[in-house]
Amino acid sequence: MIAIPGYTSDGERMVFIITGKVYHEWNGEAEVHVIIAAPDEDTAVRNTLNALANEGYAEADLDQIGLITEIPDEEPHASAYQTALEGEVAIVKLSG
Repeated sequence: MIAIPGYTSDGERMVFIITGKVYHEWNGEAEVHVIIAAPDEDTAVRNTLNALANEGYAEADLDQIGLITEIPDEEPHASAYQTALEGEVAIVKLSG
């Protein structure tokens, strides 16, 4: 089997979850989970930072990145996973 960049060995798209804190000039700080489909970690991080900047966050401290291997069962991550599969960046704001 030939490996296709951006896809798992099962032929599924690679979906990453990136956790961290973001800072907004007026709204302060918040913890976020970003769920994004990307061909590799570098692209996932770069596209995450671009999406956060587009949402008005002045700074971001990204803590961890991981690959989601199963469809999440609970909201809001289940919807965010579907959004990522559709090619959009899903930002789940947890606090702040």
